[in-house]
Amino acid sequence: MFRCVLVFLLGCNTGYASPLFEDRSVLEVTLEGPFSIVMKDVRKRRELPFSLHIDGASVDVAVRVRGNSRVEYCRFRPLRLNFSSDDTEGTVFAGHDKIKLVTHCKDTEHYAQNLLEEYAAYGIMNLLSDVSYRTRLVRIRYVDTDKPHDTKQHFGFLIEPDKALMSRLGAELVNVRDVTKGMFDTQHSALVYIFQYLIGNTDWSHVRFLEDEVCCHNGRLLRVGEQQFYVPYDFDLSGLVGARYAKPQPELRLRSVKVRRYRGYCIDGAALAEALRAIVVRREDILGVVTGLPYLSEKDITSRIAYLDRFFELAKNENELLREFERRCL
Repeated sequence: MFRCVLVFLLGCNTGYASPLFEDRSVLEVTLEGPFSIVMKDVRKRRELPFSLHIDGASVDVAVRVRGNSRVEYCRFRPLRLNFSSDDTEGTVFAGHDKIKLVTHCKDTEHYAQNLLEEYAAYGIMNLLSDVSYRTRLVRIRYVDTDKPHDTKQHFGFLIEPDKALMSRLGAELVNVRDVTKGMFDTQHSALVYIFQYLIGNTDWSHVRFLEDEVCCHNGRLLRVGEQQFYVPYDFDLSGLVGARYAKPQPELRLRSVKVRRYRGYCIDGAALAEALRAIVVRREDILGVVTGLPYLSEKDITSRIAYLDRFFELAKNENELLREFERRCL
């Protein structure tokens, strides 16, 4: 049943897929509530009552701040939406309870572009494997009930909840403190490692982060059948996005997040070669994710295409790039 997941991981659904994350159109919503209070409540992160308006319907939703590094830097922080199942019936949110919302960080064009670029990173991973988090782009009209005349409209995107991901893949979460490379499906691991290199992301690890109780940093462990998979998320610190607050970890000794560094485990060279070829053959589709983004400026599109194309130039010398992976592997 899981053969298509294990071979190239290029599109195999085994369970129920939520309509919210199947549709690629931009979702138009209004989110109304005490934003000025929620954004300041970084320590306790209490849920407060909000209303979400969509397609003429009004849905009650509890909202709180979430996240780690973005909470420290961003003025408009990432949010978690907590729905009641009774309220969502008849809407695209039916069947969901807690959903992560990625927001624009600050009210400038640069951060609006960054959000779309991170959305593109998720889209590229979706192209390469169904064992990945799906997303839905939303255009949100924010109404602060304490300042009802000071409304704002920004893009954001929703991230497929763990429950929906597990249902779609027929998977279960694996909660362990530590891992070894032998735990993971080799083909999928190779694909993820090279994907992270492609987008210039070093902000991930198979090691627990700070005070986390379970592995891994910026990724979930899933078990599908007899195989275990690392499913990555959070790409705002990648070179593809190039956020102004993004800095490489000091121990990596990189001058910029735009400098690529392979951070995968040392695994079978044949699996790496197969994954590299599977990515290279999708070059046009991968670049199409960026060029197909709505509302991204021509300047940003050109810059991000050039960044991705530097990877494909390196990949023309397959043997040399694979040797680089072998030199850097953990």
